[in-house]
Formats: sequence, C-alpha cells, structure tokens
Amino acid sequence: MVRRFGRGRFVRWATGTSFSGSLFGEPFAGSPLPSLRLGRAVYPLPPMCRDRGTPDWGYGADNGPEVWGRLDPAYAACSLGGEQSPIDLSGARPAALDPVEFDYRRARATIENTGHGIQVNPVPGSGIALDGVRYELQQFHFHHRSEHTVEGEGLAVEMHLVHADASGSLAVVGVLYEEGDANDALAPVWARFPPEPSPPRPMPEELDLAALLPDRRTMWRYRGSLTTPPCTEGVAWVILGETMTLSAGQIEAFAAIYPNNRRPVQPLGQRVLHWAEPAPCGRCADS
Repeated sequence: MVRRFGRGRFVRWATGTSFSGSLFGEPFAGSPLPSLRLGRAVYPLPPMCRDRGTPDWGYGADNGPEVWGRLDPAYAACSLGGEQSPIDLSGARPAALDPVEFDYRRARATIENTGHGIQVNPVPGSGIALDGVRYELQQFHFHHRSEHTVEGEGLAVEMHLVHADASGSLAVVGVLYEEGDANDALAPVWARFPPEPSPPRPMPEELDLAALLPDRRTMWRYRGSLTTPPCTEGVAWVILGETMTLSAGQIEAFAAIYPNNRRPVQPLGQRVLHWAEPAPCGRCADS
C-alpha cells in the first residue's frame, strides 16, 4: 500500500499566486562543511560521516536536539538558525516547477553504523538535476520515526538521500515510509545493519537505487537545513509526496538499533513551502 499526499486532507494550499521558475538555483549561504575530493570535484561530508572527534551529540536529554546549539559554537545554527529542518508539511502553495530529474543507477555501496543512524554510501555516478544543476548522490540514511510530519502526523521511517553539487551546495531528497508490505529494494540494506557503530563495510551486491523511489513524483519543496549538527542552512529539500512501505518486521529491526533518531519539527517562519505535481508518471522517461 502506498499513500499519496496531495489535494486531500494532507495538503491544504494557501491562497496566492503560483510560483514558477527557479526556486533553489541561486547559490546557498551557509557555514562551510568538511569536504571530500572525488576527482576534480569537492563534496561536503555530511555530519553522519564526519570525524567522531567532534562534540558528542545524540538524541538523549543531555545531548539531544534541545541542547545541540549549546554543545559547540559550530552548532549555533541548531538554536539560532531561521531556516531549520525538519518542518511540518502543511499549508503548501502550488508551484509550477521544472521536475526533478533522477539519474539513479545500480551501484555498489558500503554500509556503516555512524553512531547516529544507519548510512549507505553508494559509489559515485548517481544523482539528480534540480533547477538545471547536477547534484551527485553522496549517501542515504534513515530516521525513526519520520522527521518531517504531514499536517502534524508522523510516519514510521524517513529516508534522506543526500546530494551535493560541484560547489558544495546540498540537496536532500526525503522518502516517507509507513507500515505495510516489505520493501524488497531495501532488503539488502536491512540484512546488513551493523548493530554497533562501525566503519564502512562493502556490501556484496549492487543496489538498485532507482527502486528506492516511488513511481509518482509529486513533491514538497522548500529551503531548509541539515537535520543534524551543525544544522547548516541553505539546503534544498525535496520531500516526495507518495509514501512507500516497510514491513512491521523491517521497522522493528531498525527501531531495535535506533528507537529514536529524529529531530522535532522546526518553525517554517517566513519561508514558503511549495507543492509540485510535475508529471503523472515519474518514471515514464526511464521506461
């Protein structure tokens, strides 16, 4: 079973003029991130694969989201930032935007337990085109329960696919999961969860990255931040509007390792949340 968020209870469009043109094409402002050089390009290292020597943050009472901004000056945006993520996905405005083009391929990958979540690192080659800019897929990881909510309703799990362009700007694609049928595309990942923090380990099989996405590419789009320290702002967020499913057993397997690794929703503030329906069939070009 999949759930499609759209014109029904879950999205109420605000009145106003529809947005058109480039929403995230301009350069993003934000604090610099550590980087990884891949060929001629330099990509930022998202916090889930950073040096473990930085201040210990987590999701408990003494090191969780409410105190992240006080753990280290580098995390100040977690408390003081005005464009933080996640948010509640409600009150979206319709937007005539160019569709996000997904170039996801079969790829080898490594898997690791970062101490904050389970992260998969595919080899370079997959990515997205967002507002005419190519972003390379760096890694994807999971949160239990979902970090974004839909009109106040949380879902079972959320996956974040983290991308970076050649200048280091970030774009994150979010996929929401609810309990239902087992997810075969993620079965190889679930079968190799490291139960304890660990360095990256090669996975023996290729992953079908395109199968990680729902067929229909309705989406919310907004400007936000990383949802973990240092909470860097200027991140282009794309949350797909069609949910996917995980079995009860798959959800329980993740929750047994990370019962709570989500940040609560943050105020939308003066930002505008957009809703786009680019095409009836998101994979028609791929078939």
